[in-house]
Amino acid sequence: MFGGGQIKYDRALTVFSPEGRLYQVEYALEAVRRGTLAVAIGSKEGVCLAAQIKIPSKLMDPDSIDKIFQVDEHIGVAISGLHADSRVLINYARVQAQSFRLTYDEPVRLNMLVKSIADLKQIYTQYGGIRPFGCSLFFIAVDSTGTQIYTTSPSGIYRPYKAYALGSGEAQAREYIQNNYKEDMSFSDIINLALNALKESIDEDLSKENIRIAYIKSEDKKFKLCSKEEVGKYISELI
Repeated sequence: MFGGGQIKYDRALTVFSPEGRLYQVEYALEAVRRGTLAVAIGSKEGVCLAAQIKIPSKLMDPDSIDKIFQVDEHIGVAISGLHADSRVLINYARVQAQSFRLTYDEPVRLNMLVKSIADLKQIYTQYGGIRPFGCSLFFIAVDSTGTQIYTTSPSGIYRPYKAYALGSGEAQAREYIQNNYKEDMSFSDIINLALNALKESIDEDLSKENIRIAYIKSEDKKFKLCSKEEVGKYISELI
């Protein structure tokens, strides 16, 4: 990929290589793979997101580092990749969600919202003078169709999952989830599975300082971002 034959094909977004590859899109996908790990697990009782954060300096306030955000009262999202690019897309998602409420007087379904974001991402893969968004958004929701997990790729692809992992260490986390996931899991079980998947896949101990957790229960469909004390409690209860 990084040989001399590639150079003339990666200087413009709209130029395909002889193998049919867009190198600028692949660079964006690599930025996602290098992001900190996030895990989402869903069941009939709800859906949760657990994510690792990196604190680059002891001088930085760890509370200022965000990995999980609220989009609407029933939708949350974790980011992987470039934070600045993610911020732009999250603001776009919030506007789309509120516009839907104002127009139809009901909460937006996650698959509709994700499609609009993926369409925007795809546009940024086919025009000169711009570059792809170097991030993936990892959505959770409980809407009229039930518990939902969706990912969006820098290429414009979006996909639904029952459980998934995204970021650095994703392969190991996905394997752990695949071996331990069950569709009839309780709410406490999905929290435990998400945290254990992180524990098995990152190179540091879990703590309330380096882990963020959010969830939405099916009974109330309300997004909740856990406090540090709640995160510490869930970690201490790991089996």
